[in-house]
Amino acid sequence: MKADDISPAGAAASAPANFSAVTVVVCATCRDESGSDGHPRAGTILADRTKLASEGEIRVATVDCLGNCKRRLSAAILRDGCWSYVFGDLTTESGPDLVAGAKLFAGSTDGLIPWRGRPDSLKRGLVARIPPLASLKDIA
Repeated sequence: MKADDISPAGAAASAPANFSAVTVVVCATCRDESGSDGHPRAGTILADRTKLASEGEIRVATVDCLGNCKRRLSAAILRDGCWSYVFGDLTTESGPDLVAGAKLFAGSTDGLIPWRGRPDSLKRGLVARIPPLASLKDIA
């Protein structure tokens, strides 16, 4: 477990979840491991399955490219004013994992997706964690 993914007291930082504050963005143009140009693309299938798994609780959107092509199917989980996450090495079956991660994020009080309870595909597939602009410090 990463120390920055838990509160100082050692318990996961959580609050009543505001699911509408979180968006899952799926790369609709991603190809699967075969590299197939077939349509619908694997990314579109992942987006559709993520939307189905969300049951309307989590916003799911698509983008034409997340620029993470070497890691195949990719998605991001965003929340205003919080860290943003980019994941790769997903499969067309990863929709429920993305929704589970988004729900954990929605309940987080510290702006991080808790490590504990995060689906394995989101642990292994983490590409980047991007800080909110407000937390950046300028170099003198």
